[in-house]
Amino acid sequence: MIEILKNVYRKVRFFYHRLQLYYSVNWTKTVYFNFKKFPYPIAKQLPVFFYGKVKFTSITGAIKIEGVVKKGMIGFGQPYEMNTLHKGIAEITILGTLILKGHIQLGKDYFIYIGDKGLCELGHMASLASNAKLICMEHVVLGDYARFGSESQIMDTNFHQMMDTTTGEKFKMTAPIRIGNYNYAASRVTVLQNTTTPDFCTIGSSSVCTADYTSFGSNILIGGIPAKFIKNAISRDWEGEKALLDEYLIV
Repeated sequence: MIEILKNVYRKVRFFYHRLQLYYSVNWTKTVYFNFKKFPYPIAKQLPVFFYGKVKFTSITGAIKIEGVVKKGMIGFGQPYEMNTLHKGIAEITILGTLILKGHIQLGKDYFIYIGDKGLCELGHMASLASNAKLICMEHVVLGDYARFGSESQIMDTNFHQMMDTTTGEKFKMTAPIRIGNYNYAASRVTVLQNTTTPDFCTIGSSSVCTADYTSFGSNILIGGIPAKFIKNAISRDWEGEKALLDEYLIV
């Protein structure tokens, strides 16, 4: 009897969660974006949902979905975190190319900027929590289950031309970022150009990543300013959490 009640409770909770999500969708922006950016057979399925207020500064770039298309598989502003209120400051600029490779979640009040030469690839179940920034001027890749905490920022440019004041040499302003599969980044993590992480990498809170960390192997913890190797043989319990994550986050 107890097991039956538990199963009933899970089903009720599941459907209640779905109703909450659908109620919070910004249907005007959702319909406009999908029919503006995708061919009709894809657009009618509404694969991209927008939750809360969002400003489309420009969406003239290319947006591609790889894999099976499903309704609401990509959630911009998706309410999956503990905080429940939007500030209403979400903003998107897509001038280059955005490739979406499965179910993806962006939390509240995000800022996304993809320059005209930028290529951004987001893997299945990749996520950026609330108040995150993603700026791609060259190439940014987030692997499958690459999940970033609130107030994180990923930027493959330093925005301004830097130079060697002795030789006059001017340094390259942009460089690629590649985040591996099953990466877990805590809150306020900054990822800068030339960063590469291995699969199953954990990044400590408030860290600044600036290098290639793949030589340390997988299942590592990095952190600090700048981020350095801290510990190996450590990982988020992905196998233990995966089913719950998929059930809760996939619309």
